[in-house]
Amino acid sequence: MIQTIAFIGVGIMGKPMVRNLMKAGFSLHIFARHKEKVEDVIAEGAAFYHSIKECVQGCDAVITMVGFPKDVEEVYYGKDNIFDSAKKGAYLIDCTTSSPSLAVRLHEDGSEKGFHVLDVPVTGGESGAIKGILSMLVGGDKEDYEACMPIFQAVGTNINYQGQAGNGQHAKMANQILVAGALSGVCEALAYGKARGMDLQVLFDSLSTGAGGSAQLSALGPKILAGNYQPGFFIKHIIKDLKLASQEADTLGLKLDMVPEVLADFEDLAAKGHENEGSQALIKHYIDMEK
Repeated sequence: MIQTIAFIGVGIMGKPMVRNLMKAGFSLHIFARHKEKVEDVIAEGAAFYHSIKECVQGCDAVITMVGFPKDVEEVYYGKDNIFDSAKKGAYLIDCTTSSPSLAVRLHEDGSEKGFHVLDVPVTGGESGAIKGILSMLVGGDKEDYEACMPIFQAVGTNINYQGQAGNGQHAKMANQILVAGALSGVCEALAYGKARGMDLQVLFDSLSTGAGGSAQLSALGPKILAGNYQPGFFIKHIIKDLKLASQEADTLGLKLDMVPEVLADFEDLAAKGHENEGSQALIKHYIDMEK
């Protein structure tokens, strides 16, 4: 029975997940590079540790939610790492959007060491994490997926087993392709309306429940109209995700037309200093909303 969970990477998505896990009755150990950024969840009951080694020792499960594949490699294989410190038989759940091939390697290496490894990227954004309604895309052994269901149910509602190790990440790549297309459509539609001198709030209200409506329009349209570019999902992270999707498509010999275009737009914004803004700042590629 899983009772104690170590959580590595308590950021925009990780922090509300930690809160929801504690609400579900789990005991949480947390590790973050900057303790001052997690003082709130420490005050709410999470136990803070200054190293990964100390954090994961004795825990029934370890969840990682870090930024990039290189960060995943660091926390599992680096000097202060999970594989060397977690108790044998623990469930190791990587929720980072990362490389499918790395997910397969983690599963293979972890299994050899006596761990149960799952790749479980999530989708639903910061608001979904706060509400506990994330979609969980699970790759790995099915019996491990079933054993970890109480964890998944504490943070998500749309929980699906995608198949073998790496398939959770492949499902997330498909999700990010959808996000890229929908968000670029939102920005181009608003740019079109602004160019015609239309009232964008009225346009948004008119379109949001129509056939062109989408989760991206509903969540990010109001932020764009308000000039709010605070990150619920960083531009630098969607660049990472779309690069991964492009690389995976290349290995399959699959030509993607839209993804390279949107990726180039995001990379252009990052080069202009916007990489730490939210993905809704894609509108800046098309128009200046202040004018």
